Amino acid sequence: MTEELESRNVTARSALVPILIFAAAKVLFHFLTNDGYGFHRDELATIDDAKHLAWGYVAYPPVTPFFGRVAMLFGDVTPSTLRFLPSVAQSIVIVLAALITRRFGGGRRAQWIAALATAIAPLSLAASALYQYVAFDFLWWVLIAYFVVRLAAARDPRWWVPAGIAIGLGVMTKYTILFYVAGIVAGFLLTDLRRHLRSGWLWAGVALSLLIVVPHLVWQMQHDFITLDFLDHIRARDVRIGRTDGFIRDQFLVAANPITAPLWITGIVSLFLASRFAKFRIVAWMALVPFVLFVLARGRGYYLAPVYPMLFAAGATMLIRWLDARGPVLRRTAFAIVVVLLLIGSGAAVVAIPIAPIGSELFELATRNNSDLKEEIGWPELVAEVARIHQSLPAEERVQTGIFCSNYGEAGAVNLYGPAHGLPPAISNINSYWLRGPGPNPPPNVIVLGASREDLEPFFESVTVAGRTPVVAGVENEETRDHPDIYLCRGLRQPWEKVWPSIRSFG
Repeated sequence: MTEELESRNVTARSALVPILIFAAAKVLFHFLTNDGYGFHRDELATIDDAKHLAWGYVAYPPVTPFFGRVAMLFGDVTPSTLRFLPSVAQSIVIVLAALITRRFGGGRRAQWIAALATAIAPLSLAASALYQYVAFDFLWWVLIAYFVVRLAAARDPRWWVPAGIAIGLGVMTKYTILFYVAGIVAGFLLTDLRRHLRSGWLWAGVALSLLIVVPHLVWQMQHDFITLDFLDHIRARDVRIGRTDGFIRDQFLVAANPITAPLWITGIVSLFLASRFAKFRIVAWMALVPFVLFVLARGRGYYLAPVYPMLFAAGATMLIRWLDARGPVLRRTAFAIVVVLLLIGSGAAVVAIPIAPIGSELFELATRNNSDLKEEIGWPELVAEVARIHQSLPAEERVQTGIFCSNYGEAGAVNLYGPAHGLPPAISNINSYWLRGPGPNPPPNVIVLGASREDLEPFFESVTVAGRTPVVAGVENEETRDHPDIYLCRGLRQPWEKVWPSIRSFG
């Protein structure tokens, strides 16, 4: 019996080796392709925040800027170097999906199916090619699922400690993980795991998660919980412009690949109903409760994406169990069809990552389905146009002229590309830029990006169009469409210290 168990463990470990190789190859693929266009506006803001390390920021907790600072340690920041850690995070998610499958009792084939289904999820692919908190948030959710599955499998309360640490890191990355924590609490109370209420390991995990979050909570207290105002504004904006309307649809098209829908549906049903998953019932609640809460709160569709790897794991385990009960011809044929379908689903990469040649029909297809790709184009050219305007001013006026940016992409671009042109740091009223203020000696004149004449005339004596936002390679994006004019504004009517408190903006 012991020899049989050891043999089974060796087989399970060997099944993981090719998945590890696949995950590493995926990291290399993204590293080679992630320079396809340029930085996204969100990345430009995060790069700036990474230069001002703190325990909190208006738009997010501190983990993502911290990792951005780590990326800067390796030299000049490029899209590929900045996006390296997100691609690593998503490849770890793939491996974790296989490990969860293994704990569910799935063998080599089930592990591969779960790993491939995770790899081709559009949100996971996009998160591998964009430096946002989404990639790290995704990792913490799946890592927590792995720890909870290990805990449930062995009924070992010591796993609450790493789970608590991962929860703390998750809160320090993106606040929506609290919806996931609600699912964990519900599953805990609704299953026999509630007997761990008497376990010191559970409370040690809770204490560690709270300890990790304390510095950020202190930062929020010091800044009057400004993030609550931000979140309220963003939620109202998303509801107003319809970003939350397609939550259910996005579960099939964005959070998970359409081809994998039968797999995760099988997974959630099995976790609730199949006797073989009785001890893992908490995992079902970890998926269902966040879903219900996001629907009620009108969250965006991609928020739920991290629950799908554990559902793929359960679905793949049940699929292979069903196939193993069939004859050899049907079993092999059906498995081959599943693998082919998953490979076809990998075509989602064309839409999710920056590989389509700009101007091609493929690029048009990609950007119709993923507008973020357009927001990676044109930033160096925009800063070059600002530099042209700045350098065209008489020397005595130039030293009295700053650069004001109405959105964080513009501010991040000016601060990243501007020094090479001799430009001063950007002044901006949005998010954490507003918290940092206009600088020690803000100028009376500014070149303004991202605003309209109507916005500016109440504040300046003179407002003139000085340039246009460049349209690069014929690509129209938010900057060229919504902010085509660049203004030169002279003669601030009131001192900056009086103007600043009234112009706070969120975005």
